[in-house]
Amino acid sequence: MPNRSLYRRSLKLALNWSVHRNLWRGQALYIRSLFENNRNVTDPRLQRALLKETEKLLEKWKHPDPYIPPTAPGGSKYERNLPAPNLDPPPPLKF
Repeated sequence: MPNRSLYRRSLKLALNWSVHRNLWRGQALYIRSLFENNRNVTDPRLQRALLKETEKLLEKWKHPDPYIPPTAPGGSKYERNLPAPNLDPPPPLKF
């Protein structure tokens, strides 16, 4: 499970640094090859070392201004145009 998470985070980080999607595709293939090279590692110590090394690389290359989809939390359109709350009508007034 952590491998999948690291792989996805690596791809998203590469996308943050890429200007165009076609340039990112080459980087994605390279990242995939790195993960494929270590696919059959079964030694838990070596797996832990690889995971730790990958975490360090992700932290080192972290983008200062990552891409956030506009409608996601933290995006520029998050919670815009929310539907009006469904309020009960006020009670009738007695004079």
